[in-house]
Amino acid sequence: MSAITDLLTEPDKERVEAAIGEAELHTIGEIRIHLENWCWSDPYKHAVDIFRRMEMDRTAERSGVLIYIAVKSHKLAIVGDEGINGVVPEHFWASVVHELQVHFGKQQYADGLIAAVAACGQILAQHFPKTPDNPNELSNEISFG
Repeated sequence: MSAITDLLTEPDKERVEAAIGEAELHTIGEIRIHLENWCWSDPYKHAVDIFRRMEMDRTAERSGVLIYIAVKSHKLAIVGDEGINGVVPEHFWASVVHELQVHFGKQQYADGLIAAVAACGQILAQHFPKTPDNPNELSNEISFG
């Protein structure tokens, strides 16, 4: 794989972004995906920095979730804000990371991301269900670093 843009075709990118929109229909939580080529440090700590730069820690209920992938470094992490982290089971994020790794090992990148988004959406909907106004506070577009 030569670059982050090789991970997903344009139709795959659209499928993943549509999955984010679908997941967010059932929750006030926000899900973002950020891809970049390299991560030279701990992927979780780096993802926390990206989470803050993307202002994901400013959602009303502190229910943002970032799925971070460093393509060439073969690293990934999931960061949940304090609201969602306070209610998810202890090993929930690790199970989502494992599911991503299984899909990625089979080169099923879009399917893996869609499964991860669905899992995050389900846990967010359970603890942060949609409200009558249900604002979309953050973009559903995949961001690239």
